Amino acid sequence: MAEIVIQGGTVIDGGGVRRADVRVSGALIAEVGPNLSVGKGVTVLDAGGCLVAPGLVDLHTHLREPGREEAETVDSGTRAAALGGYTAVVAMPNTEPAIDNAGIAREVLDLGRGAVAEVAVAGAITVRREGERLAPMAELADLGVHLFTDDGSGVQDGALMRRALDYAKGLGVTLAQHCEDDALAAGGAMHEGAWSSRLGIPGVPAAAEEAMVARDIALVRLTGAPVHFLHLSTAGSVELVRRAKAEGLAVTAEAAPHHFALTDAEVAGYDPIFKVNPPLRTGADVEAVKVGLCDGTIDAIATDHAPHTPETKDVPFDEAPPGMLGLETALSVAFSELVAPTGDGSSGRLSAERVLGLFSWQPATIAALGPTDARGGGHSAQGGPVAPGGAANLLVFDPEASWQVDRAGLASRSHNTPYAGRTLRGRVRHTVLRGEPVVIDAEAQR
Repeated sequence: MAEIVIQGGTVIDGGGVRRADVRVSGALIAEVGPNLSVGKGVTVLDAGGCLVAPGLVDLHTHLREPGREEAETVDSGTRAAALGGYTAVVAMPNTEPAIDNAGIAREVLDLGRGAVAEVAVAGAITVRREGERLAPMAELADLGVHLFTDDGSGVQDGALMRRALDYAKGLGVTLAQHCEDDALAAGGAMHEGAWSSRLGIPGVPAAAEEAMVARDIALVRLTGAPVHFLHLSTAGSVELVRRAKAEGLAVTAEAAPHHFALTDAEVAGYDPIFKVNPPLRTGADVEAVKVGLCDGTIDAIATDHAPHTPETKDVPFDEAPPGMLGLETALSVAFSELVAPTGDGSSGRLSAERVLGLFSWQPATIAALGPTDARGGGHSAQGGPVAPGGAANLLVFDPEASWQVDRAGLASRSHNTPYAGRTLRGRVRHTVLRGEPVVIDAEAQR
């Protein structure tokens, strides 16, 4: 079995922070402790000045395959994921055809075997994501599918959503909702507010998201079934989830980096790169999302990685498809926005440990990919702990490195990143998947 020693880093996982080396033998962690010996033939990964943590888990990745391979494939998407420190991603079901049956789910899972990040799939709640008939969730659950969503569309029919929740509760799976009331959002292309009025672009009001969040919280109260809220973007949504949690309801939530790093003012240049759904919101909404991340209202940071080819984005703003890349930049954006640089005299918003939890062990639990979860699909345990006997799915991250985002240098087949030309703080140095270094010194190994 190949042996690796990750040397000189600070280990961070759900159990805390400590200075330690990590020895990996085969697909498992063999030893964790200070100053581990290095024998002949052992591969050493330098982690000096770096954080060593369980690999990241993305709850919300659009891999586009099958159907939109010109924008992304499982191969290119997982390479981007590995470069971003991810050892597992959950592929969204709005492919063509949709992942609404076991056959399509198996196809995506098979494409993911041998990829440089593990691929789990989310199944559709309704057939073809059309919001009319429930998909066969039981057959998908038998494959190990745990999350179900019509992402890209919210389930508009409240009675159908109630029935889906009752069904999901019996199966022990979780529904993940894209919260948007279609009637309120109709025709909108950006956030409805001062900037949409100034630019003459039809807007999507915050109420379009908040109305569905409120409805589904009421349905959780009625059915007792859990709901995970995708990409929350408004202050009102964050407050609704905060109150639901205080009530003890079974709700979790995620936020995307662009919803705590960018505002609707970015749309001033009419650049479709900044078109996303839900749209970029106001500075007050951005602040509310940050507070939600800090106080535990929001459980995870998820990328909503949504590749689009240049020709589909090179159209007028209101005609362009919504979506941004996120896998390679997400952790760096979070450290840039939420964690104070070492020695700068400020406290920052969150500790490195809290941020890594939002990216790793907390989403692993939501996706049922953690070490204590019963799951199918051949997935190894994600989210740590970094301890002997644990799965060797690991990230080495340099929190003080700075780098400039080069659109052409990204691994994705598409280039629609909103951070092109920006300097970000913190960069993934190494990624280890099942004991194999798939990224070394920020370079993909295959």
